[in-house]
Amino acid sequence: MSYALSRPTTARRGGLLGIVIGAHVGVFLIIMAAKTVAPQIMEMPLIVDLIQPAQEKPPEAKPLPVVKPQPVRQQPTPQKPQPVPVIEATQSTQPAPAAPVATPPDIKPAPPAPPAPEPLTQARFDADYLANPAPPYPPLSRRMGEEGKVILRVSVTPQGTADSVEIKTSSGSQRLDEAAQKTVRHWKFIPAKRGDTAVQSFVLVPIIFKLEQ
Repeated sequence: MSYALSRPTTARRGGLLGIVIGAHVGVFLIIMAAKTVAPQIMEMPLIVDLIQPAQEKPPEAKPLPVVKPQPVRQQPTPQKPQPVPVIEATQSTQPAPAAPVATPPDIKPAPPAPPAPEPLTQARFDADYLANPAPPYPPLSRRMGEEGKVILRVSVTPQGTADSVEIKTSSGSQRLDEAAQKTVRHWKFIPAKRGDTAVQSFVLVPIIFKLEQ
């Protein structure tokens, strides 16, 4: 069995030719449309404006200060001196009375100056040869740990004994103060002397109570 190819007819040929021509026309139209749609860049002319610099104003002339003329002071005219009355001294023909002669006062002799006081020597209690004993430490104050310093004001007689013993500054403990008073009443003193004469005087006696560490 054999197959034979038949030739295209004239109508077919015409149709194919029309399709080909239509295709070319379509491509041409597309190309033309693309050219018309493409944006066109227009060159704008460059315009440059020149800015002129501002003109400086010339400095204004300031008016000069007006100087007011000062009034001329008139110098006062010197006044003429006033006339001074002249006092005339009249001379008398009578002689002037003699001035009284003052009698010198009676000069009394000055009293003799009093003799200079003789130097005073203070009383003492700290001489070694006096052998004054120290006050005993009260046992209760020792156990309680009481310490302090008492100052006694002692009136010393010309014979060197204690006339009175007063507490000038307390130690803070009555037991310590009484122990110091009781002992100092029996002390011996060197009496104060005015020149070579023994006199009554006062002396301060400090006594310190301190426990041994």
